[in-house]
Amino acid sequence: MGALAVAQTPSSPPRPRRPTPPTRDPHSPGYVAATELLDGRVPSPAEDGNFIIGPTHNPAPEMTVQEGVPQGTVTEFTMESKDSKIYPGIAREPGTFGKADPDDPAKMIVTTSHPAPYSRRVTVYVPKQYVPGTEAPFIVGADGPDKMLFTALDNLIAQKRVPVMIAISIANGSGDAQGSQRGLEYDTMSGLYAEFVETEVLPLVEQKFNVKLTKDPDGRATMGGSSGGSCALIMAWYHPEWYHRVLTYSGTYVNQQWPSNPETPHGAWEFHERLIPNSPVKPIRLWMEVGDRDNLNANVMRDNMHDWVVANENMAKVLAAKGYHYQFVFARNAGHTDRTVKQQTLPEALEYVWAGYGKK
Repeated sequence: MGALAVAQTPSSPPRPRRPTPPTRDPHSPGYVAATELLDGRVPSPAEDGNFIIGPTHNPAPEMTVQEGVPQGTVTEFTMESKDSKIYPGIAREPGTFGKADPDDPAKMIVTTSHPAPYSRRVTVYVPKQYVPGTEAPFIVGADGPDKMLFTALDNLIAQKRVPVMIAISIANGSGDAQGSQRGLEYDTMSGLYAEFVETEVLPLVEQKFNVKLTKDPDGRATMGGSSGGSCALIMAWYHPEWYHRVLTYSGTYVNQQWPSNPETPHGAWEFHERLIPNSPVKPIRLWMEVGDRDNLNANVMRDNMHDWVVANENMAKVLAAKGYHYQFVFARNAGHTDRTVKQQTLPEALEYVWAGYGKK
């Protein structure tokens, strides 16, 4: 008897390897003037402006569990796409990628994205000092869970360097970049993701954990890295009545939006190209970081709007020109959303972002 034929699934084409980003000099022509700190130092949370740190990135002491410090509770629950009125779910076929529009290199064409279900985890940190049922400030983070954030908050709250706050760490809806659920959530220049959080996530958090989340935008913060970082600013930009405080690592202030929107054809690149310079100042306080080896041309588009370092440098320029309270950290010896940089800087970043809270 002949051997049975075994059906084989064709293998997906390999994704093109990204070239290693060059190391950028923070004193390059066109970059913002910045204060270079001694190696191992981070800026003061009392100072606005531009700073250069590194090349050594040792963890701050607040990033380690400390004996005798009250530890908050960390609990997860799951949200299903079938229960969402805002995000029913999409996915891009595995092994497929978009193509640059030959008539417009700033536009990505994706033909393999389709409806698809997803599950997401929501991780909620409630500090030991929180009194159940009382109104509390909070921070919403992308791409959760974020254990580093929870440890930092334990120590910073105990030291009274930040308010007693709740942290809500929301996982994305899967995938990455154009045509994915994550890309749709984080890279879309609109208030939709903030509206999803406001109407579908926060009510569940209050219901499940007997907490009361403040409605005061000065007591609400957002944070994230990469596209989660641009999402954090997008939330506050389109809904400043909900959020005033933003913290971003390697923010994707580049042209990553899909589907294309004629009102913001260059995606989050529009922040420093047009939106911030041409808009009245909004009540947003922003801490942001970029690495000297951060992403450069990370996809097939050659639109000159995919350099993460230039994007963040441009953000610092326009924020300064408009008089925003911001702190920009350029990290030497650091890659995209560099873990060692976050371990070094997160306590100071949180303290900067929350400066002035409760002192109206």
